[in-house]
Amino acid sequence: MFCKLKPWIKEHPHCYLLGYWIFYLLYFELLEHLITPRYILHSAVDDMIPFNEYFVIPYVMWFPLLVLPLAYFLFHSKKDFQDLCFFMFTGMTFCLIVYTILPNGLQLRVPIVHDNLCAKLVAFLQSMDSPTNVCPSIHVSSTVAIWIVVFRYQYFKHPFLIKGTTGIVSILIILATMFIKQHSIIDVVLGIILSLILYVVTYHMNWRKLFDHTLLKNAVN
Repeated sequence: MFCKLKPWIKEHPHCYLLGYWIFYLLYFELLEHLITPRYILHSAVDDMIPFNEYFVIPYVMWFPLLVLPLAYFLFHSKKDFQDLCFFMFTGMTFCLIVYTILPNGLQLRVPIVHDNLCAKLVAFLQSMDSPTNVCPSIHVSSTVAIWIVVFRYQYFKHPFLIKGTTGIVSILIILATMFIKQHSIIDVVLGIILSLILYVVTYHMNWRKLFDHTLLKNAVN
């Protein structure tokens, strides 16, 4: 199978950008095990947001939201794929650096008293994902990055449906991070600000030039 893929990969070197996921997952996992939070984030607004286990449904929609646009642009638009990778992966890298230098966490989680599927799913997520490495929110910054790149794309067969659905899902994902107490509003706001800054860098600066003398030159040009 790899022999069949090899010619395609050679013709589409931008697919190598997906290798970033290996670095990201390894680094994030190391942080989860090695870093102890020194800064606990909290806002009075967090106390006004009630826990609602049903928001776990849009929360987990983040995972297909990460995959589907990358897969679509990989095969349909090299430039938009590259822009999305730079936009999203730069935001993730910045967050990892912040988590390393300024280890942070939350103490927002509340007892789960309901006995339903969504409540059990929240409990499972909490058992797998500690309330550390939260600010800025990667969940939020990557969601905003995807939303912007999808919104800018002009060649969808059903643009209103796809862009509208992506927008609604993105808003629900961002809200969900707070309603299931995975993030403080501080994490959310800073995640949005980070993506707005990276929007300017991605679309109003020649970021590809940064890679002219690197191994990624062919992947971004």
